[in-house]
Amino acid sequence: MKNLSHLLEEMGNSNTATVTIGCIKGGITKLLPNAPDINIGITGSGDVTISENIDDSVSVSRLVQIPPEASAMALKRNGSFAGVLLFPGMHQDDPNSYFLNDELLGIEMGTEISNLSQTIDIHYRSVDKNGRIASCRSWDGKGKSMTCITDGCQTKETNNSIICQCSHLTFFAILMSPPPGNISASDFTSLTYITSIGCGLSMFFLMVALFMHFLIRKGKASQATKILMNLFAAMFTLNLSFLVNESIAELGNFGTCVAVAAVMHYTMLATCSWFFIEALHLYLNLWKTPTDKHYMAKICATGWVTPAVVVIPLLALGQYDYLVIYTDDGNSAKMCWIADAVVHQGVNVGYYAVVFIFTVVVFIMTVRQIVLLKPAAGKSQHNSSTKANSFSIFGLFVLLGITWGFAFFSHGPLLIASYYLFTILNSFQGFFLFIYYVNSSKNRSPTGGISSTATSDTVTQ
Repeated sequence: MKNLSHLLEEMGNSNTATVTIGCIKGGITKLLPNAPDINIGITGSGDVTISENIDDSVSVSRLVQIPPEASAMALKRNGSFAGVLLFPGMHQDDPNSYFLNDELLGIEMGTEISNLSQTIDIHYRSVDKNGRIASCRSWDGKGKSMTCITDGCQTKETNNSIICQCSHLTFFAILMSPPPGNISASDFTSLTYITSIGCGLSMFFLMVALFMHFLIRKGKASQATKILMNLFAAMFTLNLSFLVNESIAELGNFGTCVAVAAVMHYTMLATCSWFFIEALHLYLNLWKTPTDKHYMAKICATGWVTPAVVVIPLLALGQYDYLVIYTDDGNSAKMCWIADAVVHQGVNVGYYAVVFIFTVVVFIMTVRQIVLLKPAAGKSQHNSSTKANSFSIFGLFVLLGITWGFAFFSHGPLLIASYYLFTILNSFQGFFLFIYYVNSSKNRSPTGGISSTATSDTVTQ
């Protein structure tokens, strides 16, 4: 697109020219001071018309209208032309969606044009949507894969026409998506708010717990407490990288996006690894299995090195990229993550499935121990013991990361319910674990063994 400026010399005294580069067609016009709207129309057969006024009587199927504000901004920034190119044969990675006419329109003026108050209007006439949702998308030309977003563009539909009103220059297309299915815009907004609040609250309490450990209780920490602090550190970094992810993606810096995606993926796998280690340590405590002097070094290596073994190859293979999440109203959210859905499912679901199976087995064994233990005194102590045991069971459920298992139910009629359960329990997980940590610190078994009120507290002792 930027090489269009070289055509100006070949145009001589002519102010407009058509462009044909293989199957790519378009038009270019010189910019003149105080020029009115620039209209570049393209017919269904690829013929290009450039004029100050193209009305409905002209049979063009695509019409690009560039306002005077854009021309004035380009001239002020040493731009000298306005060019539009039509790129055919462009396909969407998602097999359920496609670009209208399988094409992209590129608009270039020799300089960066953005934040226009008078939008650049791209008209598509006589559009047959076939029951699909049309939404205007833009692509900045960056990244290994073509990630089109809705930023800076609005979609307007009138009769059989679609108008993309955009405040910047880049590549544009109309994405034709299937009718609403997975998640509505209202659910997406609600889940986003819940996640932001939950992750923020969890980060605060995880930071408080880490502060209490390193500045107050570090010298008294047991193996179980050290393991818990490693889990807190992994979870804190995961929440932080998740909260900044969308903002980093919006910056458009590909290298930074890849780095954030890799960090978030690493901390997510590290969190899963520490769930596994928590379950392993609890199992060893329950069966009083002796450990050697290098026990902590071994589990720390397992917890922090194993995720790196997964992330580094994915980084080397270029699997981290921009990812766009669409809602049923045509809007989207952009983030940095694994772009290939198959790789995401295979790596992350497979990794957590191994952790989930082991943690559930240990959880069932521990709950059985709690249920089999009888209170030693009367009814009042029995009620107190029941409350304490219920709290311990819920604490273990969160501590071992079993709440992440709701992701396995995100199908069919349980889809939306599982989204809400997963989001609420896991975004607030750090907050729940802080309460569990503080309560467990107050109810330690004097003998260090298993008691009816402290069975699961051995994991924080």
